[in-house]
Amino acid sequence: MIPHSRPSLGEAEAQAAAEVIRAGRIAQGEKVVEFERALANMTGQVQGVAASSGTAALFLALKGLGIGPGDEVIVPSFVCTALWHAVSYAGATPVLVDIDPVTYHPSPAEVTRAITRKTKAVIVPHLFGLPADLSELEKSGIPIIEDCAHALGASMGGRPVGSVGDLTVCSFYATKLITTGEGGMVLGRAEPRMTRIRALRQYDEADALEPAFNYKMTELQGALGLCQIKALPEFIKRRQAIAAQYADALRGLRADPPAGIPQHDHVFYRYVVRLRDPAESTLGKFAEFGVLCRRPVFKPIHRYLGLRGFPGTDSAWERSVSIPIYPSLTDADVERIADAMRTVLA
Repeated sequence: MIPHSRPSLGEAEAQAAAEVIRAGRIAQGEKVVEFERALANMTGQVQGVAASSGTAALFLALKGLGIGPGDEVIVPSFVCTALWHAVSYAGATPVLVDIDPVTYHPSPAEVTRAITRKTKAVIVPHLFGLPADLSELEKSGIPIIEDCAHALGASMGGRPVGSVGDLTVCSFYATKLITTGEGGMVLGRAEPRMTRIRALRQYDEADALEPAFNYKMTELQGALGLCQIKALPEFIKRRQAIAAQYADALRGLRADPPAGIPQHDHVFYRYVVRLRDPAESTLGKFAEFGVLCRRPVFKPIHRYLGLRGFPGTDSAWERSVSIPIYPSLTDADVERIADAMRTVLA
């Protein structure tokens, strides 16, 4: 069975981890600091604060904006539930909005309608590797948290993904574009805000005693992250080449390839096709060919909560399938997947 996702790790990562172990400093240190600087440079932000996970980074970003009880944060329903968890854990209220079922991004019109006097931020994921168009949301005046978990290395109209938001968050989970196993980061420009986030990341050696937690990243993760950043351009090049082969295979079939946005680079974290048939039956047919496909989102948040009124999200969930795409797929794997597509989606 060809798995849906697989990390891309090699000898460079093994050597980097070994060097950290030999040095005897495995807790947060200089490698993490170097990783923070490298990500800030990539995203066009001023500085970064590494964290133990993407969810921790989201929580720290919210607290850095002063968000808490009585506040509202707008999030799309068609997304990993980490966003809902982070907002809820911060004590704020997640306000769900519908998406454009073609791009999978939050609908700017829906976001505008959801804004109230209690709204303190909107979290915008650049879902599946396609950067969202933030031009309309920038006009709202509401602080934007860019979620770059799926789109590191992409650009939008010449601007790096992550450079627009008041804060940017990243995830380095095992299946992300770059990985440190677990891990995340908050990036931003405002020095007082970033100083506050850095203070919230750990509780030791603080000037004052206040509730905090340990969200630190290890040196092993920092070393892995530095290797992965260097490899990211080749990772993206390979993903885009595979996507081009898949697009060729889809011609004339009962499915549409991922959408694009003019002047926005797609880095194809996921290759999500829109179907004419229900997703559930299609997943089973791919499995018969030894190809493990998945729904791109396990379940929309509004369905967990029993809410209605999200037609774009429902359409995306019911008619979308994510096909394996990652740098370590061999040419033979890619051809086998393309063959399965030609049969299953005919």
